[in-house]
Amino acid sequence: MSELLSQYDVLGAFWVTIQLTFWSAIGSLVIGTIIVIMRVSPATSLQWAGATYVNLVRNTPLTLIVLAAALGLWGQLGVVLAQPGSGDFIATNSFRLAVLALSIYHAAFVAEALRSGINTVPAGQAEAARAVGLGFGQSMGLVILPQAFRGAVAPLGNTLIALTKNTTVAQAAGVLQASTIMNEMVENRADLLFVIFLLFATGFVIIVLPMGMLTTYLSNRLKVAR
Repeated sequence: MSELLSQYDVLGAFWVTIQLTFWSAIGSLVIGTIIVIMRVSPATSLQWAGATYVNLVRNTPLTLIVLAAALGLWGQLGVVLAQPGSGDFIATNSFRLAVLALSIYHAAFVAEALRSGINTVPAGQAEAARAVGLGFGQSMGLVILPQAFRGAVAPLGNTLIALTKNTTVAQAAGVLQASTIMNEMVENRADLLFVIFLLFATGFVIIVLPMGMLTTYLSNRLKVAR
C-alpha cells in the first residue's frame, strides 16, 4: 500500500474528485432549480421545456454528455472555458467542461428531487401567497421553494452521492481524477489488483459516507411535521 501511495498521487486524484463533486453540485443545483421552476410554472411552454429537458437528459448516458462537452463544444465548436495559452489550459479547460457536463446531467435529477419537495408543500400555502398579492416568482422564492428544499433533503443527498460516484466518467473528458489513477495502477501493477481496488473503494467510502450521514441528520432535523 505504501509503495503505491509513494509512486502515484492518489490523494491528489481524490482531491480532483472532490472538486468535481463540489462545483458540479453547485452547478446542478442552480440549473435544477431553474428547471423545476419551469416545470411548475403557469406557462405551458415553460412546463413543456422543463419536462423535455428532464426526460431527455435523464435518459441520455452521462458518458455521451461528457463526450459532447469535450469533443463537441471544445473539439468542434471551439468553446473554451479557460485562458488560451496558459500553462494549464488543457487541464483547466477539460476540468470545467467536465463540471459543465456533470452539472447539466445531474440537474435533471435535482429538478425531480425538488419537484418531490414541492409536492410536500400544502396547496393552501400557494393559495395564501396569491391571496396576499404575491406573484408566481415571489411565491416560489418566499414560500414554496424554502419548504421544498426542506422536504427534498433526502433525494438531494442521494443525488449528491450519485454525482460523487459519477465523477469517474470525467475521465472521458481527459480529467485526471481517481478512476484515471486507478486504471493506470491496474495496468502497471496487476499483481496488486486487490489492494488497488480496496484502496479506491475505501477512498470513495470516506468521501460518500459523511454525505449519507449528513443527509440523514438534516432530513430528520429539517422535516416539517404535518
